Amino acid sequence: MSNVRLIPRLDIKGPNLVKGIHLEGLRVMGDPQEFAVGYYRDGADELIYMDIVASLYGRNNLTDIVKRTVKNVFIPITVGGGIRSTDDVKHILRSGADKVAINTAAINNPDLIHQVSKRFGSQCMVLSIEAKQQSPGQWEAYTDNGRERTGRDVLDWVREGVELGAGEILLTSVDREGTRKGFDIELVKAVSDSVPVPVIASGGMGQSQDLIDVVQGGKADAVAMADVLHYRRMQIQDIRQAALDAHIHVRKP
Repeated sequence: MSNVRLIPRLDIKGPNLVKGIHLEGLRVMGDPQEFAVGYYRDGADELIYMDIVASLYGRNNLTDIVKRTVKNVFIPITVGGGIRSTDDVKHILRSGADKVAINTAAINNPDLIHQVSKRFGSQCMVLSIEAKQQSPGQWEAYTDNGRERTGRDVLDWVREGVELGAGEILLTSVDREGTRKGFDIELVKAVSDSVPVPVIASGGMGQSQDLIDVVQGGKADAVAMADVLHYRRMQIQDIRQAALDAHIHVRKP
């Protein structure tokens, strides 16, 4: 059994690390470079960088941040936001990223998933999905940082994305994001049961028990965390120990 990965998620607007609720009401937290290095030293398994305004401006602005980060951080880094072509992917990977997370452009042009996975490998192609619940057991995929409806059913879309070559899913519950009320376990389980690739649960982490619940009940392969780490409500080593105590397979410190 693979280890469950603990992944700090850093949402970026301009030069700043930001955090909001339901992907809105953003508050500036500070220099993302300082946070990234701190999380690496604290034992993070990977990092996720998301340029949350990139789709509005049509380009990803994280190149410089990633280049600086990889000088001091030696764990896999996923970068998302505003990636619209294989040339964009090449540019991000050359900056030091290991994977790219694509949402809006994949919805608009699903063949991009196939193009990226064929050129760079499926392990590089992370399908990012922003989900909002519409009714019990039914979620719609959104784009543009949870602002725009797509009309696409999340489960149908995730299956299509994996068939096209996505090697991993970054699944964000917009309803839970920033609330510290726990993950949408029903959503995570439904997606995990639908596809054979790893699923990263994002949105709602408030305490260690939330991680335990989404892994045991939702079958998550990894957990993305932001609020609890950025505000220093918890530390990665404490979350890791709680997972070990619950007999969850995580990398031992």
